[in-house]
Order: sequence, then C-alpha cells, then structure tokens
Amino acid sequence: MTPDANPPRFGTGIRGNRWDSLGEQQPAVLPTVSVVVVHFEQQAELDRTLAALSRQTYPRHLVEIIVVDDGSAEAPRVSHGARLLRQDDQGFRLSAARNLGAASATGDILCFLDADTAPEPGYVLALTRLPAIAPETVTVARRRHTRFDDVHADARIEVAAPLAALEEPRWLADAYAASRNLLDADDRSFRFVIGAVIACSRWFFDEVGGFDESFTHYGGEDWEWAHRAWISGAVFAHVPDAVAWHDGPDWAGRSDDAGGDAAGGADAAGADATGNGAGADVQENLRRRRKNGETLHLAQTIAVRQSSPRAVLIARVDVVVTVTAALSDAALFVCADSILSAVPHARIVVPDPAPEILRGDPRVVSSTRSAAEATDAARVRIDIQNAVRVRTPDAPGDSRLAWAVETVGVGTLGEVVFTDAHGTWLLTVSSRRAALRRARWSDATLFDTLVEEAPWLAPITSEPSVAAYLGGWD
Repeated sequence: MTPDANPPRFGTGIRGNRWDSLGEQQPAVLPTVSVVVVHFEQQAELDRTLAALSRQTYPRHLVEIIVVDDGSAEAPRVSHGARLLRQDDQGFRLSAARNLGAASATGDILCFLDADTAPEPGYVLALTRLPAIAPETVTVARRRHTRFDDVHADARIEVAAPLAALEEPRWLADAYAASRNLLDADDRSFRFVIGAVIACSRWFFDEVGGFDESFTHYGGEDWEWAHRAWISGAVFAHVPDAVAWHDGPDWAGRSDDAGGDAAGGADAAGADATGNGAGADVQENLRRRRKNGETLHLAQTIAVRQSSPRAVLIARVDVVVTVTAALSDAALFVCADSILSAVPHARIVVPDPAPEILRGDPRVVSSTRSAAEATDAARVRIDIQNAVRVRTPDAPGDSRLAWAVETVGVGTLGEVVFTDAHGTWLLTVSSRRAALRRARWSDATLFDTLVEEAPWLAPITSEPSVAAYLGGWD
C-alpha cells in the first residue's frame, strides 16, 4: 500500500463517509468539467443528450463535452461544440471508451454519461458540487426512465420526460432510501453506483485507475471500478437532484435471487430479441446465462464477501496478514493456521523462508517484494509483529477478529488495535480506505482507532506444542 499517495490539489477531506457534514456548501471557485458521453449506433439519443447538455445551468465556458464512439458503422454527428473521439469496433468496449474519453479530458471534474441518458438542466451543477469540494467523492445521479418516442431532440427534458415516465427500478430506489442516499455506504455499496450517471474529480480517477477493459460485455465494469474507488478512499453519495432520463425501461433485471446484481441493459434487451417467440423459460435461461457470465467475471475482480466466491480462492486479495517475526517454525505455523481458521480467505505474508508445512497453501507467501505488490490493494490489513495464536469460537465468523475485518473502513472506524491485559499491542486490523485518506490529508481524525483488550489472542513467547494445538487440548 502507498498511503503517501499524491495529495489532491484542492478541496477537503471528509470524516468517514459523512458528506452531509458539508451541508449546502458550494465550491469557492467552480471547477472545469469534462462530460464523457459514450455512444454506439444511437444518433437520435445522442442528439437529445447533447441538446440537453447545451442547456445546463453550469457555466458553458467551464464545460467540455467529449463524445466517444465505440465503433459505430458511421461516425456519429456531434453538435453544440462537442468533440468526437472514435475507437475501432472490436465488440462491446464501454470501459475502453470511457478511458479514452477520460484520457483526453482537460476538466478538473469528470462526468460520465451514456448517449441514451439525457440530463435535466441542473444535472452537472448538482452532480459535481461534492467532488468539487471533497475530491474523493464519487457521486451518482438519479437515473429515471421514460419513453422519448416522437419527442423532438431539442425538447425540454425536464418537461417532456415526466409525461411518459416509466417505473423506476425498485431495488435501486429502496437501496438509496435505506442508506440515506449512500450516507450509510459500506463495502457492498458499489452495487448502487451506476456508471451511466457518475462523477468524480479527475485527480481521484487517476488515483483509482481507469475502468477495467477486461469487461467486454454489458454490465459489471462500473461496479468493479466503484469497488476499487471505495477501497482507495472514496466517499459515496447519491444526488437525487441530479436527474438524467434513460430512453426506455430499466433492463437491469436485478432480482433478489441474483443478490441485487445487474443483468445488463443491452444483454437483457438482446435476450428478448433472441428468444424470437420462445417460451418464457427459454428467455429466462438466456437472461440468466448472460447474467452468470457477468457475475462470474465480477467474482474474480471484487474480493469482498457476497461478491467473491464463498470458498474458492481468486487472485484478488481482500485481507492480507503480515507476520513480521516468530520464534520458530512451529510458532509461525500455529499463528498462520489459527489466523486462517478465523479469516479463511486471507493471504498471509510470513518471513522468508516459510516453513515447509506452509508452502503447500497458496494463501501463504514469503515476504518478498512480489508478495507485497500482490497484496498492496487489499481492503484490510492485519499486522502482527510477533507470532500470536488466535483462539476462535466454534463458529469462526463469530470471532472478534472476523468482526474487525468486516467493520473497519465502514462508518468512521479505521482500525482496531488488539492488546493483551497489560495494554501491549498484539495485532492490528486496519482499513486501506482509511489509511489512504488519513495520509492524503495528514489527518488521523478522519477515521477512529479502537483499542481493545483481546483475551482470545495469546502471544507465542515460548516453543508451542504443535501436537497439543492440533489435538485441541491446549
């Protein structure tokens, strides 16, 4: 981890996810804004979106509009001063298109829009306010749905769209209501960050890195990016006053049995067409197969509970444990084994060379530079100076260590320091999100530190009996 990452050149840090602490504060100086609009074979929709962007209340001289065409057969026509970029048609490359637009952008704030999503006049001003004040903020607008049939491209969106409004996605509206517009965001709130209507500072986009271009089918790339943003220190905020209207119904098809995941607009629409009169079961199987492809890809890239596999190991690391020293191979084995009993998906970095008994477990790596690089982006770090034994209850998930792993980085808790009865430090659980934010602003108060006695932790200060440990009588 690099907690001394480049600090932002403007704005302020926020405690936890408390963007509400800014109240109605406005930027001292309005920043420049780049709106990146991704297009593919949607000329009528693009015309409407560009016309809507020309009517924004944000000062026009501070806004640049970049249209990125993802390989349409013919170059789209752009208007209202928009700049056109194109990439070859190599299949669905939404991530690459957004990255191309961002690379060409000159604004301090980036707004991402899809060509079929037309914003109301106050959209840019509302959506960019928080990133302009607190540059780690990622804002997501309210995406509503309507029918723009027979509506002229120059029609006033805020008037025409409500006349044919369609039902809003219930799962998304409920999530925003339950989280108080993401004020109560957690490690799973990336699911409510919809890439067609988001904004962030250019500085923070560069810190997080661009969209993952391995996503070559509709859906998932926004969630992967949002999860990376979260563990990189993001503040999530839903801005209901920033309204953009999507032409057509919500094709997400996100249902309870999918755990709130997205089926993907284009793919779901394609399922209807592909069915060609087939029965509902056939269409549902097609939809679910497409959905499963997206979910399996996400499960390899988002290493957090309820998104990553329950037992199968993936390359991405969610929790990394570093054991600095142990008095013997036996002590190191007991430490590593008891840690993995409490946090089964963790990766453990141990002093080199690792004991032979640990070398067969892919979760255990020696403390080399390559090991450190591989675990740099872990959501949570567990640091142990000298080997300890973790005594867990019968249900490992109920352990205090598992609680700390799930809790740090959410709310205002940044780290938990576990000590013995005398206050001597034994083990620390810390959030990457909190560490990065504290370092950027040189402000430890942005997240709290909890110091707690841990009777379930035992420092290994003498040669342990491995037989007693394994047999359960010690």
